Amino acid sequence: MKKILIAAIFLLPMQVNAEHMDVIQFKLNDGCSFEKYMAIVADFNEWGKAYGYESKIAYPLQNDDLTHMYWLGTSANAAAFGKAWDTWRDAQGDASSVPAKLQARFSVCSTNVSRNGYDIY
Repeated sequence: MKKILIAAIFLLPMQVNAEHMDVIQFKLNDGCSFEKYMAIVADFNEWGKAYGYESKIAYPLQNDDLTHMYWLGTSANAAAFGKAWDTWRDAQGDASSVPAKLQARFSVCSTNVSRNGYDIY
């Protein structure tokens, strides 16, 4: 009986759900404080709630590079991230949209260095 149970566990298809993580390495531009940047992040997170996207900022305390920070954005899965990204991207053409206004604030305050996406299990 035990062998049948073990075989069933390994042979039956299992659904694996992975959270999605959006990681952006960035630096603050001259004249932009961390506090000012975090105010933009808070406003972004308000927008992101409707899409199940939330971000946190990793501020380096012990690192060989103390000038760059990391945006750690999470979504339920890659499909949810894609929906949020499509909405964000498509709204950039309308200067009066919330995403376009947020992007303008981010652009004044920070410069992205790299961007990566990960499935988190």
